[in-house]
This record gives sequence, C-alpha cells and structure tokens, in this order.
Amino acid sequence: MTVDAAVADFRDRLDVERRLRPFEAFRYRASDAGTRAVHLDDFAAIPFLDGVSGVEHYQHRARLRARGGDSYVASTPGSAGYERYCREVLGLGAAELLEVDPAGDRLAIARACMENRAVLDRLGTLARRGGLVVEPFLGAEAIWDLAAAVAAETGARVRVLAPPPPVTWIANDKADFEDLVTAVLGPGFLPESRRSASPEALARALLELSETGPSVALKRLRCASAMGNEVFESAALRRRGLSGALEIVRGFLERTGWEGGEDVLAVRWEQATSSPSTQWWLPPPGGGEPTLDGVYEQILAGEEGVFVGSRPSGLAAEVEERIVLQSGQVADALQRLGYVGRCSFDHLVLADGRVVFTECNGRWGGTSTPMSLVDRLYPGGRPRYQAQAFVHPELTGLTFRQLLARLGDAVDDRGSAAGRFLLYNVGPLEQFGKFDVVALGSSRAHVEELMTRELPRRLGLGA
Repeated sequence: MTVDAAVADFRDRLDVERRLRPFEAFRYRASDAGTRAVHLDDFAAIPFLDGVSGVEHYQHRARLRARGGDSYVASTPGSAGYERYCREVLGLGAAELLEVDPAGDRLAIARACMENRAVLDRLGTLARRGGLVVEPFLGAEAIWDLAAAVAAETGARVRVLAPPPPVTWIANDKADFEDLVTAVLGPGFLPESRRSASPEALARALLELSETGPSVALKRLRCASAMGNEVFESAALRRRGLSGALEIVRGFLERTGWEGGEDVLAVRWEQATSSPSTQWWLPPPGGGEPTLDGVYEQILAGEEGVFVGSRPSGLAAEVEERIVLQSGQVADALQRLGYVGRCSFDHLVLADGRVVFTECNGRWGGTSTPMSLVDRLYPGGRPRYQAQAFVHPELTGLTFRQLLARLGDAVDDRGSAAGRFLLYNVGPLEQFGKFDVVALGSSRAHVEELMTRELPRRLGLGA
C-alpha cells in the first residue's frame, strides 16, 4: 500500500476530516510565520507527571522557545536571575512571563488562562496587535479552547502551532500510532504486542508474549517518558501462571489509575543495543515537506527506560539511514493527516540489526527543547553536546544565582576550548537539587568529561 492509500484509509477509518472541522479556523498556516506567540507547556493531558519532582516548574522550559516580544505562561514564578540569564547570557531576547494560578490542577495552565481575567485580557491585547500564535507543549483540547476564547473576545487572528486534538492523539496514543506505522510501513516495524481493555485478556497476552523473549511489559497508551510502563521477567511470569499474571495486571491497572474501558498494551520487551530518537519538524500546508532536525541517542534509566537525557547520535551511517527512511515516511503520513509542528519518534536498534518504533512524541520534549536551544545559539553548525537532568541532594537549597557563581565563566564563554554549560529547567533546583544542563565541547569524549567530571567539580560535588 502506498503512503497516499494508507493515509486515506486511516483518515476514513478514524473519520479525521469531520473531526478536524471544529478546529479549522485556528489551524496554523504558513502565512502565520513571524506572528507574535505565547508559549504554554501545559502538561495536564499527560498522565502520571504529578509524580515527577518539581514538574510544575517544567513549564518554564517554554521560555527557551520564546523570541523577543513573545510571552510564556507558568503557574510558578521564575527563579531569581533566570530571566536575566536568558536575555543577557543566552541572548534569547525579552519575553514576558504571564503567571497564573491553576487552583486544583497545577499543570492545567491553559484552563487557568481562561479563568484569569487579567491574563485573558493581556492575551487579547497581544492578539489585537497583528494576531497571536499559541505554541504549546502538546496540542491538547484545552489549548484550542484557549485560542477560541481569545479569538471570540477580540475578533483577532489566533492560530495554534500544533496539531489539532484528533491528530495530536493519533501521534501520542501508542495504539493509534502502532496502527499508523503498520498502515504506512506494513508489519514488522514495531515490537510484538496485544491490546485489550480486559484484565483477563491482558494476562493471557502477557503469558503468550512471555514465550517469545526474556521480558514483557504493560503500557498505558498516553504516557510520557515510560511513566506508564512496567516490565516483567518472562520466566517469573510463567511460573505464576494465569492467576498470577492476572494479579500482576490488576496491580498495574490499580497503580496507574486505570478506570476501565481504555485499552492497555501488552508488549514483548525487546533487548536493544541502542534507543535512538529522530527529531522532526512538520510544516503546515504550503510550508514544505517534513524536515529532519537530527538523530539522537537517548540516555535512559532503569528497567522501564525512563528518559533522562540525550546526545546527537554516533550510530553507524547505515543504521541512521534506515531510521530516517522509516520515520520520514511516518512523518509524511502524519503531516498529510493534519499534523503541524514539533514531532519525534523513539526507536530501538535490536541485536539482529532490525530497527523498530516504540512510540511517537507528538510534542515538545526533553530532546527537542535543548536541541532547539543549541541550534538557536549556534546557527553556523551544531557543536558536540549532551543534554540531561542533573540531580544531587547536596544541591538542595542552592539558588540559581549561586549555581551560576559556582559554574563561573563556563556558562557564558562561547569561544572557550574548555567547554560550556547551558542551564535550563532550573525551577526544581532549590527544593529538589535538580536542574537540566547542556554540556558543549569539542568532541564526544570532551562532552562526556564535562558532564561527568567537570560539572560535579565546579559544583563542589567531587569527581
């Protein structure tokens, strides 16, 4: 089946065209480029993020996308000194922070904007000055509701630089994404899986899959960074039999707040030699074909593979070519379905050389955010770098200004052969001893040295 035929079949099966119509007036067009933007990292539609320490401060990652004259929204105040750092050290231009109080849900900042008269009026004022683009972390329903609210109050041109919800969830729902990959590429490009909303059927599926490999897993469909995954040893699962497997499934469903009705994936947990991601930009109609912005190696932690960082790929050229070819066809299909904006795909390189997809991240994320920042600061060419979360209990209580003082000239000397650190997501620092950092150097080995030895040394944490 051609990509055209696969997309047409998929579009008809999910009734995409009808479901897109309510969002048509607010969909981003190529002619909207250059319009003033408001950036919102609203995480409310992604389950289980409440368990991430300091996650409400992650809303300030939106500051890194803001250009001079743009605004961004957060439910927490910015760290003292961080805005000056963004303007004077990073040179990102002046951006306005709009603070909201999300009341019951600290992550639901789009909804909070609609309930805050002063913020809604401010967005209306910005929209009247030549239009407004809402650029979110994820194109969830609340984002489009906010755009509609601003447009209704002002009559101004308001667009959303993200896919409308029906397409957002094709990308971010693991089951829909599996269906799309299979429609476009055929079978064999995903780990073997089963799906069901029945605990009994999931238990049987886990036992069947346990015969095919050393580990199996359960996955909730709309989670990020493996937060909704749990891995089980196949041999131990088989020893427990059907009743034991059912007990495991029910425990997983209870721990993840499953309310019934939603499918869950049972998957063969593949043993991979690498877990790369491909980073894409999907322009609106008339803006050209999908653009590959890079192939990255993900830094993962724990058996479930929780994302903690990334670096540009060092994979063999022929492996990268296969990954790019496969992901490019799926990116093309998503664009034809109506996807616009940032998108990435996670892959596994298996021991037998095969490359498979694991999921799509139809949103801004932990790889694309620092990638975009590095490319902005180094338009002449991307240097060697690594981006990751840095957490240490001895940093708890440290302010951002104290962090800058400890790092000294390593935060602003772009021309130094000694390397450089870029700091972001610094809100969790004082309470949790946690921030995100990009180490830039002359080689992969130099970057590794900066991250593992130089950074701890400058922070007074030892080697």
